[in-house]
Amino acid sequence: MFARTKKFFSEARQELRHVNWPTREEAVRLTSIVIGISVGMALFLGAFDYLFSFVIKNIILQS
Repeated sequence: MFARTKKFFSEARQELRHVNWPTREEAVRLTSIVIGISVGMALFLGAFDYLFSFVIKNIILQS
């Protein structure tokens, strides 16, 4: 069992050498895009939540 575990970690290390890691600039740019899209979606969903809450409270429940 120890030999199989050692082989697994050895092969995993070899595979990690083949990974094309992003540069720091690419990582920062892509992270900024993800954060921007997340904030945009939060604002979009928050606006719809506010709109639907307003409609339910003032139009549907007032009838």
